Amino acid sequence: MSTEHLLLIALCVLVVAFLYSSVGHAGASGYIAVMSLFGMLPAEIKPTALVLNILVASLGAYQFWRAGHFSWRLFWPFAVLSIPLAFLGGRLNLPSDTFKMLVGMVLLFSAARFFVRPPEECEPKEPSRPVAVGAGGFLGLLSGLTGTGGGIFLTPLILFMHWARTKTAAAVSALFILVNSLAGLLGNLSATKTFPAFALHLAIAAVIGGGVGSYLGSRRFPVATIKRLLAVVLTIAGLKLIFA
Repeated sequence: MSTEHLLLIALCVLVVAFLYSSVGHAGASGYIAVMSLFGMLPAEIKPTALVLNILVASLGAYQFWRAGHFSWRLFWPFAVLSIPLAFLGGRLNLPSDTFKMLVGMVLLFSAARFFVRPPEECEPKEPSRPVAVGAGGFLGLLSGLTGTGGGIFLTPLILFMHWARTKTAAAVSALFILVNSLAGLLGNLSATKTFPAFALHLAIAAVIGGGVGSYLGSRRFPVATIKRLLAVVLTIAGLKLIFA
């Protein structure tokens, strides 16, 4: 990979990290979209996306916790089963065509989630423990298989089910993404014993973009236009993976 090529990818990663972290996400679907558009291999995409996710989710979780939005009571039922299943999903390396189809569907779902206006805020009611544990386990497995953290699904689920307010949902999702990405990466490394060297360069860009975005996002940064722009990029990348 040429230096110019790597710098362009790093710039895109920086922008994605900034945009996603400002709305409480780590950006895995965005990183996957960028790397897919640049023609990288699934074996390179998955561990790289997970590493970038870990870094940005760490920053986001800290900023939203510091701002007073995190709820341990809401978080732990979703996480308890998701962590081992994310590790299992990380160990499983899907065939290239299956990986592209599954990730393409994740990207299109993510795009639709950014296009749809979230429901109005109302008095939240926490989910039952079995429901939260089951949902978390499913999302953990999906996150490990695809190299995402699961937050792109958890946030809209929490909001549409009225389980928490927007900022709390973002805070819980940030830590959910972090623990699942860690488990998924450990599972992937235990199975492949390899790691893309260029990911370390992209990590610097992700930290810069994620640090600024999470700081602004946790303090009432406007996100409506950003969500629409992200949706366009995700749609293009998702269609490219499915039909290429």
